[in-house]
Amino acid sequence: MHSFPELSSLFEKDFTRRHFPETPVNLYDAAQYILRIGGKRVRPVSVLMTNELFDDIHKDAYHVATAVELFHNFSLIHDDIMDKAPLRRGMETVHMKYGNDSALLAGDVMLVAAYEEINKIDFSRLHAILSLFSRTAKEVCEGQQLDMDFEKKDSVTIEEYLEMISLKTSVLLAASMQMGAIIGGASQGNQHHIYEFGKNLGIAFQVQDDYLDAFGDPEKFGKQVGGDILANKKTFLLIHALDVANEKQKAELLALLSTNNEDKVSKVLAIFKECKVDEWAESLKEKYFLIAMKHLEDTAVMESRKSELRKLAQYLLQRES
Repeated sequence: MHSFPELSSLFEKDFTRRHFPETPVNLYDAAQYILRIGGKRVRPVSVLMTNELFDDIHKDAYHVATAVELFHNFSLIHDDIMDKAPLRRGMETVHMKYGNDSALLAGDVMLVAAYEEINKIDFSRLHAILSLFSRTAKEVCEGQQLDMDFEKKDSVTIEEYLEMISLKTSVLLAASMQMGAIIGGASQGNQHHIYEFGKNLGIAFQVQDDYLDAFGDPEKFGKQVGGDILANKKTFLLIHALDVANEKQKAELLALLSTNNEDKVSKVLAIFKECKVDEWAESLKEKYFLIAMKHLEDTAVMESRKSELRKLAQYLLQRES
């Protein structure tokens, strides 16, 4: 079994190339730009890892991994436009560098390229992979719409937020792992456990992401710290703070959400601390981590083969960026 760093290196060697033609320049350079600025490549490498959990890595896993990474970056481009985000991975977002129109088209062409990559796999597994990939692509769009809808709602419950996050973030990690399992010849039962492992790990990952957006080190995080607060995004942290705050804290928090003062982020964070939101987020992250690990435990393969996935899970939830 290969480690995540080893498979990440193998994937990068396969993935690091020009994926698009040279012209039109403003379209294809914008698409290539976001791929050049890197990322953790967790989702594509998860395809390789779960393939190897059940069998030797097949060349089809690289095609699917590439499709997953192209799709993921398509979603990031569009997400950044909708969030008006200035930074991604510590660099200008695509729409800031190339403009909204070129960024939209660049995202669209990346989605097409993802499907072209899937079309290269063996016909015997094409239907299963394509069906799962397409279902997941729709779910990610549904999650993004819910995220935007929440911005117009006065209140959002934890249950509603969990559903949105599951669709927007978790299902792509879950599907990446299940597609790797399909290529590896996993049974339906094992595919289910691997999917649920990825889905619950993805929720825990998002709890950590929300935490880092508020409390992370800006030099390590690579994005604008406090960006969710400035955008009034209803994150795990804000929803819980509004649930547990006393009347004075809640009134102050709601007042801050309606302003864009320079000290908005610091004041919101102070209330978060008073409400012990940071400690609560740690316990919520641990809850979904344990659910994920139970599904990995129930996957019917030798325990020794699961060790690298355990390490990956621990790495994702201990990260600072």
